[in-house]
Amino acid sequence: MRIIPKPLEGEYPPYAIMYINLLPDDGQVLKHMHDNFIAVKQLIYSLPEETLYHRYAAGKWSIKEVLVHIVDDERIFAYRALRFARGEQQNLIGFDQDQYAALSKANERDLDNIFEEYEAVRRSTIALFNGFPEDSLTRMGKGTGSFNGATVRALAYHIAGHEQHHINLIKELYLNR
Repeated sequence: MRIIPKPLEGEYPPYAIMYINLLPDDGQVLKHMHDNFIAVKQLIYSLPEETLYHRYAAGKWSIKEVLVHIVDDERIFAYRALRFARGEQQNLIGFDQDQYAALSKANERDLDNIFEEYEAVRRSTIALFNGFPEDSLTRMGKGTGSFNGATVRALAYHIAGHEQHHINLIKELYLNR
């Protein structure tokens, strides 16, 4: 898989540093995405069914809702990367992650169905970033609200780091591992 150097400060919104810092500096972000998907799937399938509906606190998402959130976020950020890579000049708006999670009805979905979608989106994301022209990786796009723009490569790191962030939270807050 292609090497994509880590983005520099100024290539991403300030909040994204929490995701970018979760990844190594070796440029292997796409390999990380591939390998981490396998690790996430193994972890989640090792859990008892009832754990998938657990909420570590009132108003927090279940593990199934977290998984679908990861997929939604990846799909949105990959779409942003495509637009920025192709030179889009229009500002892209954010999204209400809580509304997305509530309307996803993730707890009503079969785990196999969730992972079928997760894998399809992940394969698509990796293929997308593998196919971008080299000069597009540092192309900056614009956004509004908390998402105030990023480079294409920063979005790859956002996707991978965002997933890692949520898996870390599952281990720490849901499973206490």
